Amino acid sequence: MNKDFLDLAQWSRDELESLLTLAAELKAAPAKFSQVLAGKSLAMIFKKSSTRTRVSFEVGMFQLGGQAIFMSSAHTQVGRGEPLKDTARVLSRYVDGIMIRTFEHSDVETLACYASVPVINGLTDFLHPCQVLTDIFTIKEHLGVDFSELSGLKVAYIGDGNNMANSWINAALRFDFDLKIACPAGYEPDSALLDRVNRKVGGGKVAVVNDPLTAANGALVLNTDVWASMGQEDEALIRRKAFAGYQINTELLKVAAPNPLVLHCLPAHRGEEITESLFERYQDLIFTQAENRLHVQKALLVTLMAK
Repeated sequence: MNKDFLDLAQWSRDELESLLTLAAELKAAPAKFSQVLAGKSLAMIFKKSSTRTRVSFEVGMFQLGGQAIFMSSAHTQVGRGEPLKDTARVLSRYVDGIMIRTFEHSDVETLACYASVPVINGLTDFLHPCQVLTDIFTIKEHLGVDFSELSGLKVAYIGDGNNMANSWINAALRFDFDLKIACPAGYEPDSALLDRVNRKVGGGKVAVVNDPLTAANGALVLNTDVWASMGQEDEALIRRKAFAGYQINTELLKVAAPNPLVLHCLPAHRGEEITESLFERYQDLIFTQAENRLHVQKALLVTLMAK
């Protein structure tokens, strides 16, 4: 098993299924695992602000008997130019694991290269593996299916070809489901990941289209993300024009499979990537999805740090 969790593609399907099975056990019987990480510490480096990532990891470590240490780049030597490779080597002598939420994906790769403890990718501009793994867990939990039944599942992602779209591509290849991504021209997912698809590196089928209705046709799962991610605030007006129509709304539900699942990784901009009415209709599933970050990440912490 990989020492770190940077990317779904680095873990086998069996390993990911074991992780999600453990997440279900942790959700069902949290008290059973209350001291699994007693005496352990997780350093959490934040170059990007956060709600769900920070709280879920911090609470998760507490519930497992350990502690989490919040490290804002603005208040540490990282923010004053200390090389990440030095931070990695120092923290490895203090803590049992490192989680980072940052902009450049190279940051997590550098940490993993120089740290002697597990490194977890809490989000980069390239990938958000903790979120997409939670989404798979939520789909499986809600449908009540075995892992084998995820194969061939029809999933539609509507919106920006950002870190979530990239992560869904990795998930489709690993869990063997059919994914259609609808985005405007010029906002497609990472070209290297699409090259993996073209070379059939993994299972599943992935297609990028420009028409949201084409992507949603027959899909059992509809999911989306904000049109302008953190760090893209200056592009918000341009993106609102480019993404007009790339929205989960009643028109998409008409062509989707009966009783579809609607997911959103949050925060949601109602009236942009999803209508207010549909967000409220599916709010219970969306907030269960948010809650499941806690359980999936606890499983990740136990798997990587409970040795």
